[in-house]
Amino acid sequence: MNLNNFTTEPISKLFFRYLVPSICGTMVTSIYVLADTIIIGKGIGTDAMAALNIALPVYNLFFGTGLLFGVGGSVMMSICRGHGEHLKGNAYFSLSFLLNVLACIIYMIICNTFTKEIALFLGATDVTLPYVMDYLPYITWSLPVFAFSSFLQTFIRNDGAPKLAMTAVVSGGIFNVIFDYILVYPCQMGMAGAAIATVCGSILTVLILLIHFFGKHNHLHFCFSEIRSSFGSDIFKSGFASFLIDLSSGIVIFFFNQQLLRYQGDLGVSVYGIISNTAIVVTCLSNGICQAAQPIISTNFGAGFQERIDHVRKLGLRTALFICAIPTLLGLTVPNLFTYIFLNPDSQVLALAPAAVRLYFIGFLITGVNMFLIGYFQSTIRPIYALTLCLMRGCVLSIIFVKILPIFLGLNGIWISVPLAELFTLLTGILLLKKSMAKKTT
Repeated sequence: MNLNNFTTEPISKLFFRYLVPSICGTMVTSIYVLADTIIIGKGIGTDAMAALNIALPVYNLFFGTGLLFGVGGSVMMSICRGHGEHLKGNAYFSLSFLLNVLACIIYMIICNTFTKEIALFLGATDVTLPYVMDYLPYITWSLPVFAFSSFLQTFIRNDGAPKLAMTAVVSGGIFNVIFDYILVYPCQMGMAGAAIATVCGSILTVLILLIHFFGKHNHLHFCFSEIRSSFGSDIFKSGFASFLIDLSSGIVIFFFNQQLLRYQGDLGVSVYGIISNTAIVVTCLSNGICQAAQPIISTNFGAGFQERIDHVRKLGLRTALFICAIPTLLGLTVPNLFTYIFLNPDSQVLALAPAAVRLYFIGFLITGVNMFLIGYFQSTIRPIYALTLCLMRGCVLSIIFVKILPIFLGLNGIWISVPLAELFTLLTGILLLKKSMAKKTT
């Protein structure tokens, strides 16, 4: 793709050409977790599913780190390209790559030295610890694959190859599902089999993504000589919100698990596994919309084409609202649909799950809009606005509500915590958007 198309092609045509590959790519990313969840829940049991939910924050950390440097670096690269500074853009790519490698080395040392301690810290009990320890070591030893999967997807999409990024993730996802089934059912490898399938699927994704660097349309090249001391902070500022989105998912899961163990026990964690894994799908849908818009917004921001940026923003917000309304309506009308997807539920699960699903899924209607606003602020170099919204919906309000509301509302207080956090974040996002638009007109 000609990179000039970002600033010349009609916005609607450009956006929807990026939207389908981006959503397919991010959706299939969720399959790495969803395939494990469904096959573990149905093939191994409820306790194993609770164990998987306990291990998920580690996966969020690795994948989110790839987004930290991938989104942070690619936003800056696209803005440089909008200015016509291609060498500087490649310098951002080069430094982002080095930072991702360094983070992976640090994570590998820590996670593989203290694997059991991490599992216990995340909430593993005597019942779930054996399952966690069968699964987690495969993930921690293979963490560079997860970090570079998200890293490369972002840069290659910004380099004008969204279809290759989609092909890579779809291929890895399909392989993961098939291999997951084979290793858990016929081979009877349990949690270890599920973990191995996830790792192998991600390896395939990375191998396909690497093809881009040998093609004639590749514009990504290492340019270490152009790196400047300020580039690192630019990358962190632009990408930290994306990192926080993924990391906050893990943080929320951690605090929810702690509260559910306190109020309901392992059964509550299993039911939350249904919800948290559906939330991964909604997050991936929302990420797909953001990633479709990000290179268009960033490049036009660098070129100074505000009217085109406004068009993308309006189109993205409408798309996010429409797409996220679908799981919200399904959760409200047929809540047990999701229960049967992930588990072979007994009477206890069926008694607990419907109310939990209905209350929690209300927040999905707002999730897409909030995440698009975060992505918009990232792409237009307003990292403080993006970080504010990320902290509110992920690390601050959700934790406050999940700690306080159960005191007054019991279990329902836990389930309603995230929807309330999303609502207050939306109101703040609207105020910040109006503030940013007012600055443009003055």
